[in-house]
Amino acid sequence: MKTSILLLAGLFLASNAQAAELKGNPKAGKTLAYTCTGCHGISEYKNAYPSYRVPKIAGQHEKYLLAALHGYKKGERNHPTMKAQASSFSDQDIADIAAYLSSLKSKK
Repeated sequence: MKTSILLLAGLFLASNAQAAELKGNPKAGKTLAYTCTGCHGISEYKNAYPSYRVPKIAGQHEKYLLAALHGYKKGERNHPTMKAQASSFSDQDIADIAAYLSSLKSKK
């Protein structure tokens, strides 16, 4: 019993470490991030409800993008559209999107 628990814990830690170590591919991320521009690529775009400016994500830090997308996917961040988008991505997709968006120059 104790051995089984230790084995499961080891597998869990290994799978989490693997997800954290994924290397993003900006070329693949460019294709995946296409729909992001529908909201995040429009100057002065505001969400209808709740009303706020949609943040620009081009040039954002890769680690921030990874944390945000994983947060939406896990339900730790609350925005229905972003949760739906992030939930459709694999961990590799998220790494690819973050690599691509972080490689862009910010348009202020």
